[in-house]
Amino acid sequence: MKLAIFLLPVLGMAQIQQSFVYEKAPIPECHASTIVETAPGEFFASWFGGSREGAKDVAIWGSRLSEGKWGAPVEIAREKNMSTYNPVVFHTKDKKLWLYYKFGLSPKTWNGAKLSSVDGGRTWSEKEYLPAGLLGPIKNKPYVMADGTIISGTSVESDFAWTVWVERSTDNGYSWTKHGPVVYPDEAHGIIQPAVVPIGKTLRMYMRSTQKIGFITYSDSKDGGKTWSSAKITNLPNPNSGIDAVALKDGRIVLIYNHTAKGRSPLNIAVSKDGDKWTEPIVLESEPGEYSYPAIIQAADGKVHATWTWKRERVKHAVIPLESLPK
Repeated sequence: MKLAIFLLPVLGMAQIQQSFVYEKAPIPECHASTIVETAPGEFFASWFGGSREGAKDVAIWGSRLSEGKWGAPVEIAREKNMSTYNPVVFHTKDKKLWLYYKFGLSPKTWNGAKLSSVDGGRTWSEKEYLPAGLLGPIKNKPYVMADGTIISGTSVESDFAWTVWVERSTDNGYSWTKHGPVVYPDEAHGIIQPAVVPIGKTLRMYMRSTQKIGFITYSDSKDGGKTWSSAKITNLPNPNSGIDAVALKDGRIVLIYNHTAKGRSPLNIAVSKDGDKWTEPIVLESEPGEYSYPAIIQAADGKVHATWTWKRERVKHAVIPLESLPK
């Protein structure tokens, strides 16, 4: 697929390259993309799409980027008479590529499922359903520690509150232990969809919040994800919209989010050396519309890659040179 490429200059620094993962697809709406590098310079992206979010025809879709071109979207997984949601792709230490997703009549009744690939997302295994109570990574990629331990951020949405948990695995995802909950001091104010990153020897998760809180929140673990502090707020606004974060090889944290109190535009990136103090946000999108549910990774060549929902119509992909990020 030939890419339409947009170049976004950033403060006179290296340009951020943006393009659409696809121009046309057999789905009128899409949302909740995820991205992973499958080989040097090759990537796989996935999202859910159908007539509208929550409709019974919504399936999990995916596309591969190879030799500089995204392939045509293909259907990866579908459930009978119910919607799918929030795919997440990542590698375990044994090099296997996993795709976890959710399905159900609504987020309050979600179940989890997973597939695996050993050829970079070209083909996938038969899906496996997770046992009741285990959801898998709820929106963002897990953090895989040097010893292979998977720290997977998950969350539960109920009529009373939204609450974050951590699912932890030491055997490449074959078995899990559940840790938490991580709550905001006033439980009636919800937090969900954590993004886990290392800051020195500490693990930190950044979390989406309800508009009653109004800011991105965070929680820390000093014991490899087994126990977590109560949630605290950052100074970064959150309009009840998804976020993601990645720890760069040089230790900096890059956060992608909507820097606004309401709505899902603009879409921004901020950088921190310590996880607490943040640079002025870079603007990725600023026009009217919805630019949301981003995913972000660092590739083997050091460049940062991000995907996000573009007006619920398409998935956008950005390649961000390190030189374009503030120090």
